[in-house]
Amino acid sequence: MKKRVFASLLVALGLSFSTVCHASEGISTNTIAGWPAGPEITSTAAVVMEDSTNTILYAKNMDQPLYPASAVKIMTCLLTVENCSLSDPVTITDTGLEGATDGGANIAAQLDETFTVEQCLYAVMVASANDIALQLAEHVGGSVNTFVQMMNTRAQELGCTNTLFTNPTGMPDENQHVTAHDMALITQAAIRNDTFRPMFSALNYTIPATNVSGGDRVLSSSFTMTNSASDGYYEGCIGGKEGFTEASGSVLMCAASRNDMTLIAVVLNGASGQTDDEAITILDYGFGQFRKADLGKDDFSVLSGGTVILPAGIDESQITFQDVPVEDRFERTYYYGEIPIGTAVAQPVTQEDPSLNEEGTANLQAARAYSQAHSNAPYYLIAAAGILLLLLLIRKIIKIAKS
Repeated sequence: MKKRVFASLLVALGLSFSTVCHASEGISTNTIAGWPAGPEITSTAAVVMEDSTNTILYAKNMDQPLYPASAVKIMTCLLTVENCSLSDPVTITDTGLEGATDGGANIAAQLDETFTVEQCLYAVMVASANDIALQLAEHVGGSVNTFVQMMNTRAQELGCTNTLFTNPTGMPDENQHVTAHDMALITQAAIRNDTFRPMFSALNYTIPATNVSGGDRVLSSSFTMTNSASDGYYEGCIGGKEGFTEASGSVLMCAASRNDMTLIAVVLNGASGQTDDEAITILDYGFGQFRKADLGKDDFSVLSGGTVILPAGIDESQITFQDVPVEDRFERTYYYGEIPIGTAVAQPVTQEDPSLNEEGTANLQAARAYSQAHSNAPYYLIAAAGILLLLLLIRKIIKIAKS
């Protein structure tokens, strides 16, 4: 037990030290030559990622591990929709009741009360209900611990490199941490799921009377960026999630679509009441300073993909690419400088046999040499004689016609 406590203290100290050391590192994307300068924000870490290409437009300490708060619930809901039917019944056990007494948000679920999976998902996303998040974990995984293992496995599958989940609610735990980049990848998977997406954007939801409760539960979200009546409303925002604990500070994940682009923004360890403003600031930067281009439309070798994200003033001629052979095709990555900005699948372009090219060149040179070595005078004399004979023949015909 002492070793476990000591290890937890070391992790907590490491995260605290990391926060102090990285706070002054600044915006790493501002060091890219030719990249538009990104805005300064006060939150410790943030990222803006374009959805179709995974291009990182803005990065501030995006790989720094930080406490996640309710950001965890996006993974909780993603795993649920990937493993359950919305109509499946979920009955509250002692596991769910623990979430109603842990000091976090809840919907006061009662023992043996039954909801559908769909109702549970809205309760987690709209009301950030810890009791329901715990009950979903048990429902999906058989136990909370098994579900947490599933969360970490799924994070690795999505490409997360520095994320560790220890519970499905986001309640403080010294060992639980995420990064802004990892949360962007998790949010990306969530918004690409058609079942989850309506829950990501919902501001209100009503759970009708259950087998235990005597009336409706009307749930409301505090997320401002999709609320047109709020000062924090952002046009084009398709959904998001905010959270706060003393350890994590304010966290926010969202996605927005404009100008044929969908951008995912994550802000971690910010000041309460400011993360939505800072998310708007970096989203405006992304939409204002970058554009989408399709390199595949004029390249017959591209089988799929070919979309790239470029700084607004950059011409396509400044793009390079690298092909990696995979079976009978190439996996192509496009670059601006050393920054990956898009991918494609390309087919090999058939090349002519060099020996045939050499033989053809040799024959062409021989023909030219022959022409240069021989005079064209005999051909001119033959042509002149032919014309003279033709004229004489015409004259003879005219005389006969007159006579």
